[in-house]
Amino acid sequence: MNSKSFENIKLYFKGMAMGVADAFPGISGGTMALILGIYKELIGSISVINFSLFKTLKNEGFNEFWRKLNGTFLLILFSGIISSLVVFMNIASFLIDNFPILIWSFFLGLVSASIYIILKPTDLFNFNKTQNILINWFLLLSSLYISYLLTSLPEINNLNENLIFIFFAGLIASCAMILPGVSGSYILVILGLYKTMSKALINLELDKIVIFGFGVILGLTSFSKLVKWGFDKFPNKILIAMTGLIIGSIHKLWPWKSNEINILPTNYSEYNYLIESIVLFIIGFLLIFLLEKTNKNQNIEKD
Repeated sequence: MNSKSFENIKLYFKGMAMGVADAFPGISGGTMALILGIYKELIGSISVINFSLFKTLKNEGFNEFWRKLNGTFLLILFSGIISSLVVFMNIASFLIDNFPILIWSFFLGLVSASIYIILKPTDLFNFNKTQNILINWFLLLSSLYISYLLTSLPEINNLNENLIFIFFAGLIASCAMILPGVSGSYILVILGLYKTMSKALINLELDKIVIFGFGVILGLTSFSKLVKWGFDKFPNKILIAMTGLIIGSIHKLWPWKSNEINILPTNYSEYNYLIESIVLFIIGFLLIFLLEKTNKNQNIEKD
């Protein structure tokens, strides 16, 4: 197997990892993309999708269109995401219903480690420039607060399966999908559509899937341009703001709850799985550092 084929296989599995993250309410596919080192390329590739790109297809042919689109990257990545969503939506619902403490402990470890990894290249703790440090901490705390508010919204109880509503739900959820810390699946939970869309994927209800997909595509192509502009102009500050989004949402991953309120393991009325949860937290935590080390080694080899 040549190196290009191996890279494509790895990219597919990275897409699957993003799909798994998006399948679980509270986990962000954008966070996973940041962890896996593909976030900037993903945003950059999606942001070039516009009408002028299709003029390229007409005037310069498919090969140039595909090159400008970074089509191979997007095709492989989204194949992984979609196949993972189809497979894991049902599994995610089963695991959340039957083993919530263990599942959230593992993801809590993943996300906790990712906070350190993402902040490491920033100058958040550089106290040499007072003005800069004040802006950085304002960005961190304000994005943290916004994320906390978003992830604390109550679920809409009256399910609305109107196709127009589903379209706008796809648009809103897709914006959340590419923002680290804000879970697209959790947005669907808030809108009362998580179970509806899970069933639609499992049962291949094409009307809902297609309408939702159009909303997702419009949201991704529009919002990615704003994110790319931010990364191009203020990369350090965007990373800090995104870290705030992740920290603000982490309360949703706390494993022990009573009536949706976080409680201590010792106050949990049933068996609390404390030892098992600690082990899974550590596995998730260490897995992120392993992924980071792998990505570093790959970058060194490319250089």
